[in-house]
Amino acid sequence: MLELRPSCEHCNTALPPDSLDARICSFECTFCARCVDEVLGNVCPNCGGGFVPRPVRPARNWKNGNDLAHHPAGTRVVYKPVDAAAHAAFAAAIRALPPQQR
Repeated sequence: MLELRPSCEHCNTALPPDSLDARICSFECTFCARCVDEVLGNVCPNCGGGFVPRPVRPARNWKNGNDLAHHPAGTRVVYKPVDAAAHAAFAAAIRALPPQQR
């Protein structure tokens, strides 16, 4: 189950469970859409993968307790601002590759 981390790892912007601006990689590294687009260039600084919009967990119990009340969002903040120059050097070789080919 997704942890639904509460903020962007780079800029620490709040990303509540219903945020449409949250982006995650396959390891659930969590960034805001602005940082993914403007700072990271869709390259995860932790694994090199790409990002997708994070799903929104239903707030209401529509079926079988699959909602925020039964499965709350995570509270662990991961704040590791990205060194832009180091990330640019890391991402340069793989940025042109589509995420599914990295």
